[in-house]
Amino acid sequence: MAISGGLAVANLYYHQPLLGDMGRTFQASDHAVGLVPTVSQVGYALGLLLIVPLGDSLERRRTIVVMCCLVCLALLGVALAPSLPWLVATSALVGVTTVVPQLLVPFAAHLAPPEARGRVVGLVMSGLLIGILLSRTAAGFLGVRFGWRAVFWIAAGLMAGLAVVLRLTLPRQSAPSPLPYGALLRSLMPLVREEPVLRLHSLMGALSFASFSAFWTTLVLHLHTLPQQYGARTAGLFGVVGVVGAIAAPLVGRYSDRGSDPSGARRINAVSLGLVVLAFAVFALAGWGLWGLAAGVILLDLGAQANHIANQTRVYALRPEARNRINTVYMVTYFVGGALGAWLGSLGWSHAGWLGVCAVGAGLPLLGLAVLLGHRGPGASSARAPS
Repeated sequence: MAISGGLAVANLYYHQPLLGDMGRTFQASDHAVGLVPTVSQVGYALGLLLIVPLGDSLERRRTIVVMCCLVCLALLGVALAPSLPWLVATSALVGVTTVVPQLLVPFAAHLAPPEARGRVVGLVMSGLLIGILLSRTAAGFLGVRFGWRAVFWIAAGLMAGLAVVLRLTLPRQSAPSPLPYGALLRSLMPLVREEPVLRLHSLMGALSFASFSAFWTTLVLHLHTLPQQYGARTAGLFGVVGVVGAIAAPLVGRYSDRGSDPSGARRINAVSLGLVVLAFAVFALAGWGLWGLAAGVILLDLGAQANHIANQTRVYALRPEARNRINTVYMVTYFVGGALGAWLGSLGWSHAGWLGVCAVGAGLPLLGLAVLLGHRGPGASSARAPS
């Protein structure tokens, strides 16, 4: 599941180190080509909202295999894009169909015993995080050698192969809540209203991921402005540096398994958001050289991923029969934050260059810290009838 999640989630990030090449192919401005990562995140949020809840109602293995096939077709559309509008539209479809990782994580949480759920979620998430980071490295190297279109041809082939592998290896799992589709979607808002822990951790996740997206969306543009005019390959190498942050996933998951103390959970979030703020301070002061950027990337990925795992471990403990829908609420909010961060990062770059990106990236987690410090809600949901 960890390997599959990493391969699947990579589809959302291949384009980031290739934006400059895409812009040159279609003779588009930085602002125009910045729509590609934005619509990918928006599309992913829509997929999470409309497709992931089906994991509570349909047989999960079949749903996962079907989505692998659909994202394969969307990736072929990107590889064949004849114009920027086509590229933007097919990138949105890639986002909508790349929901396999978010079907796998609650699947794993459901299979795990309660005392090991945090560790299992952390293990699967470590695969996702490594996939997110190394996707940029792979795209950077392959894009330089074979062109950006080849990256998406290869990605489509990987998804076709993954569909076969998952069909043969995943256990069959019947739906825990065989509800009609409309009832599944209508049950999302009651979850939001009734679970203050879900609302809080969804917001914490969205703000940290917005900072994460603001940085990675604009990194290749910043590298190109440096005296050495670094390109996609250098941007991709920072994905390797960021893998250091992926070690936070299983470690934070193990810590979360030790108890349900709300103050302990808030401490993890506070420290994690503080690391994100520190990362952008490093970017602002030392981000004009590769070593400064590398140090900031380690802090950024460590903080963002520790925050994410702590959030997921808390929300998956709320209602076992509604884990896919809880994951939908959390991840929709999370990736709406990512889309907002990509847009704000591009806006900051357009108006104030690299320091504008740093201001955006630091301001978002500072807002999260303010909300966290002002939160006085319960640390866990009370017992309620299943939704």
